[in-house]
Amino acid sequence: MRPDEQSEQRERAARRARLDAVFGSVLPDTTADERDEAGRHGRTDAEYLSDRPPHHG
Repeated sequence: MRPDEQSEQRERAARRARLDAVFGSVLPDTTADERDEAGRHGRTDAEYLSDRPPHHG
């Protein structure tokens, strides 16, 4: 591993440690966009759009 990669890795670890110190371990490693399309609620965008009332155009 190159020295600049090592320092970058240490910097990322330090940043993560600071976030964990403030917020605990409640922050996920990935965002909802990076996970499956249905997400936590089990519905896709297409399902929500097909289920909207007519007056919402």
